Amino acid sequence: MIDPAWFAPGAAPEATVAYAESLIAQGRTAPDIWSLGPAEVRLRRRAGMTPFVTEPKSARAEAVSIDGPRGPIPLRIIAPDSPVAVYLHFHSGGWTLGESDQDDPRLERLATECGFACVSVEYRLAPEDPYPAGPDDCEAAALWLVREAPGRFGVDRLMIGGESAGAHLSAVTMLRLRDRHGLTPFSKANLAAGSYDLGLTPSARRSETDKFVLGTRDLRMFAANYLQNGEDLSDPDVSPLYADVSGLPPAIFTVGTRDPLIDDTLFMAARWIAAGNEAELSVWPGSGHVHTSLPEPNAAPAFERVMAFLKG
Repeated sequence: MIDPAWFAPGAAPEATVAYAESLIAQGRTAPDIWSLGPAEVRLRRRAGMTPFVTEPKSARAEAVSIDGPRGPIPLRIIAPDSPVAVYLHFHSGGWTLGESDQDDPRLERLATECGFACVSVEYRLAPEDPYPAGPDDCEAAALWLVREAPGRFGVDRLMIGGESAGAHLSAVTMLRLRDRHGLTPFSKANLAAGSYDLGLTPSARRSETDKFVLGTRDLRMFAANYLQNGEDLSDPDVSPLYADVSGLPPAIFTVGTRDPLIDDTLFMAARWIAAGNEAELSVWPGSGHVHTSLPEPNAAPAFERVMAFLKG
């Protein structure tokens, strides 16, 4: 299942290596985001003032609002006229940053090329709304979709996925629906570069220097923003790597070899298979965190593999 060739010297495309070095160099002179604070970083990201890639927004996205546990939850829907399935999406950002429109280009491709109605969730963010606010919103959105998909979209085939914190929230949502509601409604899951152990896996603990997109300090700070009440880091609702993952849908696990969260993906994919589920492991030499949204050579084929998996 794991191919040592993925990690061999020289396995990464030259342009991927060059892109990594350029981002590392930018990071050495960039402002410390943790001295700015989450609110300022969000403003800078929206204004294109950070290395974070700002991408075009969908012209056909529809904004709707549903009832949530502490007020309305905004949803962003990108859908074809006659969907063949519905994809529930949770964005990345360490439970602290990010917005439901940041993955519009990839959700547009899923809508146009795969025929999926894509529903991206604007869940509450830490530190203003720490755990369990985000997972509660994601759970509510999933339950809404289970109820409403046939009437609103004309289909009952549902899929789920996200990147980084969004992959974590996807796993937590599947577990909550199974354990709290007796529901396993998703036919497939797209889990990209997820954080599944908030106590930090070995690779996450060993990314202190020359940060490429994400480093150990970032992971610790994101977790500190998200968990503010002494939560047990081995609680499956916090760290789904510790969960019983049996009875969950086939999943594709995508990660780059230079992602600090690569162990999270390798460990979770192994547990997924050991529990009797189907899993496809998609590992990309030299790529960094959530590389499917970065302008580097491995991005397009990695996302095309995701699309093929979800369509299959």
